[in-house]
Amino acid sequence: MKKLFDELSYEVSKYTTQKYSTSFSLGILALKPSIRLAVYAVYGYVRLADEIVDSFHGYDKEKLLKRLQAETYDALEDGISLNPILHSFQETVRQYDINRQLIDHFLHSMEMDLHKIDYNSELYKEYIYGSAEVVGLMCLQIFTEGDKQQYEKLKPFAMKLGSAFQKVNFLRDLKDDYQILGRTYFPSLNMSVFDNTVKTVIEKEIEEEFKEALQGIKKLPGSSIFGVYLAYRYYLSLFNKIKKTSSQNILQQRIRIANSQKLLVAFKSYIRYKSAYF
Repeated sequence: MKKLFDELSYEVSKYTTQKYSTSFSLGILALKPSIRLAVYAVYGYVRLADEIVDSFHGYDKEKLLKRLQAETYDALEDGISLNPILHSFQETVRQYDINRQLIDHFLHSMEMDLHKIDYNSELYKEYIYGSAEVVGLMCLQIFTEGDKQQYEKLKPFAMKLGSAFQKVNFLRDLKDDYQILGRTYFPSLNMSVFDNTVKTVIEKEIEEEFKEALQGIKKLPGSSIFGVYLAYRYYLSLFNKIKKTSSQNILQQRIRIANSQKLLVAFKSYIRYKSAYF
């Protein structure tokens, strides 16, 4: 029965999320059960594309990404895919009427990762919009469940949150992005002069986005507010650890939050959430 394949497809996306991200997995568990599978489907899909451009060294990444792009549009057109992750994603896109232009922008940013780009301010904004902000908007369409007025009201905050998450990722992955992938996303960043002064400027930008995003989180529907708040707190704890790390150490190691610390963050976040102190 096709129902079995549908269930399997969502389970594959769920497992993919759990395998790649403890933080997002715990955040999704804090969502209303009825929307969890849809968010797993979105994460599984974006993770698949991200792995192509970031990890599949020794393979023709451009060919693989173009194949994913073609298979994505075929799945959306046909309403089915034999790739379980793609199948659950297209089902979610259809169910929640996710804007397909968001998918176009996402795939465009993934394509940008295939090329060595000297990021100026405009290209930087373009990349962040497609790689992170649109993912937040896809999730927001799930959270608002067809309420277009609510979606438009919360859209700017979702974009700020996605942007803040991505910029934290940039700082966390600065070493690997530069040394392994040959990328630097921050505009006109000269890695030879990356010091604490430059790092502080970037951090102030991220801090402002976190502050703005929190105002939107407080306005989310009850089905998603704690799950998004939990993801926010995870990233904020990672960001705070990065802030305490010198620029030189950032270039030598990838900053992480231990799983035990994530559980503590989850507990404290729940207390703050229930006490309405967030």
